[in-house]
Amino acid sequence: MGHLGGEKIQRTERVGEQHAGGRLDQVAAELFDGFSRSRLQGWIKQGVLKVNGQPARPKDKLIGGEALSLDVELAPEIDDQPEAIDLPVVYEDHDLIVINKPSGLVVHPAAGHAAGTLLNGLLHLDDRLSSLPRAGIVHRLDRDTTGLMVVARSVEAHTGLVAQLQDKSLYREYEAIAVGVMTGGGTVNAAIGRHPVDRKRQAVVQHGGKTAVTHYRVLDRYRAHTRIQVRLETGRTHQIRVHMAHRRYPLVGDPLYGGRLKQPAGATEALREALRTFPRQALHARKLGLVHPISGEYLEFEAALPEDLQTLIRVLEEDREA
Repeated sequence: MGHLGGEKIQRTERVGEQHAGGRLDQVAAELFDGFSRSRLQGWIKQGVLKVNGQPARPKDKLIGGEALSLDVELAPEIDDQPEAIDLPVVYEDHDLIVINKPSGLVVHPAAGHAAGTLLNGLLHLDDRLSSLPRAGIVHRLDRDTTGLMVVARSVEAHTGLVAQLQDKSLYREYEAIAVGVMTGGGTVNAAIGRHPVDRKRQAVVQHGGKTAVTHYRVLDRYRAHTRIQVRLETGRTHQIRVHMAHRRYPLVGDPLYGGRLKQPAGATEALREALRTFPRQALHARKLGLVHPISGEYLEFEAALPEDLQTLIRVLEEDREA
């Protein structure tokens, strides 16, 4: 499916008395909710957002009663190619797509992964997405992390989802298997930034990092591992993996932060084999909760654990009973 033109938007809003004396760009941001102020400023400067049918400047003052009209076709934001990729869609409507991302699927094209990504697959699913930043992707999962992701299909939905991420109201719950036996849950509040030496890794840093908060609780304990539920308050790159390794409970199978494989003393052969061959970090985005950015309805989705994690848990349980 090739790229069509971007989404066309035609809307008119009336300036109320309460906005008298306000700047055009500020009033427009209130009336045309769903679009960022910087985007609206650009449209005013381009002359596609008019006052009473006439071009104006972002700083012009309004007196009340004017008609603000917007007539614009969104230009493509990205030039990546659509590709037919099988994406497990959990939910979709005019404004949202929720997918259950499989392991091994890269979210964005990057060096070494120019094609075959979630973004390429989304462009094939809906060509409107070419006119949205990052094809509507507002948060990401690492390549080998499985589970739920929400994608915006309209500018209004994109703005609304970004706002929920920023005010931390988007609910994201994960399940993971960590190395080591935890006594209880807790919260990690430690800033994350790029590792000072290894550019592929993130790290807990003292200076210049971004705030990162992770809450975790124990679901089950095994002889040398713990099954945990994790809730993200912020969404930094590799956040759960970095924070759990920082607490000395790295995730099973984590190639970047897991360290050398430690086989538990007296482990069953099945467990030793499962740990040796587990191909990825044992992390799954299990639950996603959000307010629908258009209808205002609260939606919650849940994705069962993938087969590889279910098998690992079964082997851990059998080892505990052995």
